[in-house]
Amino acid sequence: MGGVVSSIFGGGKSQDDGGAKAAMEATQRQLDEQKAETERMRVQNEEQRREEAERLASRRSARLRGGSRMLLSEARLTPETGLQQTLGSGEMK
Repeated sequence: MGGVVSSIFGGGKSQDDGGAKAAMEATQRQLDEQKAETERMRVQNEEQRREEAERLASRRSARLRGGSRMLLSEARLTPETGLQQTLGSGEMK
């Protein structure tokens, strides 16, 4: 009976050291998985913030330009004056 009482109060060597090691390893694996998940969530959050910042910068740029767009042709450098030359004619009006 002394062996049972001493093992209850920690006086004797435990017979279940393998189970404690397995539990410790399982806990460590779980902790590693949580760290990996936390890192994945952090990267995903940074990506979402970057995309949101790009979207806001794009909207700000469009708002500052006031809807003006780049001209594809140099034939009409000032849009207010219109075209001075019609297609195919080659002559100036």
